[in-house]
Amino acid sequence: MPALAPLVDPGDALTAAERERYSRHILIPEIGLLSQRRLKNARVLVVGAGGLGSPVLLYLAAAGVGAIGIVDHDTVDLSNLQRQIIHGVSNLGRSKLQSAAAAVAELNPLVTVHQHDVWLSAANALELFAQYDLIVDGADTFATRYLVSDAAALLGKPCVWGSILRFEGQVSVFWNRHGPTYRDLYPQAPPAGSVPGCGEGGVFGMLCGTIGSTMVAEVVKLITGVGRTLLGRVVLFNALDASWREITIVPDPAAEPVTELIDYDLFCGTLPASPNDAISVQQLAVMLHARARGELDFDLIDVREPEEYAIVHIAGALLVPQGGILSGTVTVSRDRDTVMLCKAGPRSAAVLAELKRRGYDRARQVEGGIVAWVREIEPTLAIY
Repeated sequence: MPALAPLVDPGDALTAAERERYSRHILIPEIGLLSQRRLKNARVLVVGAGGLGSPVLLYLAAAGVGAIGIVDHDTVDLSNLQRQIIHGVSNLGRSKLQSAAAAVAELNPLVTVHQHDVWLSAANALELFAQYDLIVDGADTFATRYLVSDAAALLGKPCVWGSILRFEGQVSVFWNRHGPTYRDLYPQAPPAGSVPGCGEGGVFGMLCGTIGSTMVAEVVKLITGVGRTLLGRVVLFNALDASWREITIVPDPAAEPVTELIDYDLFCGTLPASPNDAISVQQLAVMLHARARGELDFDLIDVREPEEYAIVHIAGALLVPQGGILSGTVTVSRDRDTVMLCKAGPRSAAVLAELKRRGYDRARQVEGGIVAWVREIEPTLAIY
């Protein structure tokens, strides 16, 4: 890819305090005062204040990016602290948005933080993205990744993307005005439930720092025009053997251009089950009590993985990982009422949809999964 011009014009001259704060950048010939003024004038939106958002936000603030927007609508829980280093014990139960904004302000009060306490959707993405020069995608679902890439493409803005799972991470830059987008890397969404998220598959906590800091390096290069970006390239890091490799991606000339935002849950097959096919955790509790009294008979099947089941499970649930059911190697009885359960719903919905496709009419799923059960029925159990 040819060298890109700086994305942002220089801002006002640096104050004496700013020159001191950013002196280690200014000393680098390729950065200097001019590029630091570009950073000061930049507006960057970060999607997610979690595992990747944590190091991204801290390093953007430390680098002197003048305005940082944060999109998040979640709260801090104990399982976040293994990798989401922008939050601490004192923030448990607090909005991630407020927690992250406070950490940024503590690190660099010269940065303006804009808090967007919303679930990002096709209804609000374009209006939100239009306020910024560049988008950083730290989302952990395929639906949100496609949404971010499409919205950035419609506005002609660059998007720095990263993803992590277990020991592996990926980083790239998408910008339809100069190169490929996320759809060129993944033209089709994977089948719902086929790729676990960090909440199901786990993540090596330190990997977030490696991938997050690599993402910020791309942001700074785009803003300042310094160096060669990852536009048209994806770098893949494996922390288990400390190896890096690179693949090249190019725009697909046969692909239809993005002309509008769509229903991304429908596109990714992550729509919730029909109300007739779902029960609440309160209903499940009543059913389990009735089963214990011999008044009701049904199978409660937990479709998570053994490691998840070992952390927390509902007494009386049978562990049958989703892969066995989806592949057909494990058979579910057609002649019994069956209730499917996973961590939060997506995997049990995927299994349920496949069973319905095969003609099973006595299967249902638990809305909210084990997370809802712990929060509403057995709060003494662990959550992850």
